[in-house]
Amino acid sequence: MLEELVKLNIFAFLMVFARVGTIMAVLPGFAAQYVSTRIRLSLALVVSFVLTPVLAVNLPGPPDSVIVLFMLIGGEMVVGLFLGTIAIILVAALQVAGTLIALFAAMANALVQDPVAQQQSSIVSSFLTTGALVLIFATDSHHLYFAVIAESYNLFVPGAGVELSDMANMIARRVADSFALGFQLSIPFLLIAIVYYVGLGILGRLMPQLPVFFFGLPIQLSVQIAALMIVFSSIMLVFISRFQEAYLPFIG
Repeated sequence: MLEELVKLNIFAFLMVFARVGTIMAVLPGFAAQYVSTRIRLSLALVVSFVLTPVLAVNLPGPPDSVIVLFMLIGGEMVVGLFLGTIAIILVAALQVAGTLIALFAAMANALVQDPVAQQQSSIVSSFLTTGALVLIFATDSHHLYFAVIAESYNLFVPGAGVELSDMANMIARRVADSFALGFQLSIPFLLIAIVYYVGLGILGRLMPQLPVFFFGLPIQLSVQIAALMIVFSSIMLVFISRFQEAYLPFIG
């Protein structure tokens, strides 16, 4: 009896850990290179240990076949990857916005190593994504991660199969919405750039001897940076609102 109980608990823990561990491996803020792998693994183990007694009742029993076992674990990993990818796509909206803002501000070639995207990005993109990550933790929005993990077992029942087509459609919609949000957040800078370039073109026609490039670039940088200082808080508020709304369907 004790041996069967131990086997059952180990299987339930393994099922929960497959989903939780996959989510923790890709979530922004947890999956960054500056976060130790041991810390991510420890956090995934702790969350799995807490959730296992609650979710063990709804989990399927240990299978008799090794192939079925790997299929169950693989399904849980797919669900975890799906839920974690949504957060990555949401943060990518600021990556798009920062890239466009840097382009409008003539700072597209100013690249730095983005700790969130884990690649070289424009300095504006790195600033926005880092600010968004700080805001997620400062507003306790990262608690949505754990709420989604717990509630996902009602929507994605272990052993019931994975609807890959529905997941693909939702990912596609999230990518489109993320790009649209990034473009919308950069619209103030686009309007400033259009007005500025039109004015600079008129000035160049009126004063042909004026070195437009050397005269206009410092003003362009100053105006766009000043605009970023003004609208930065609004950008962050819109982002955190969309971030919270994106996970509401999974919480119910």
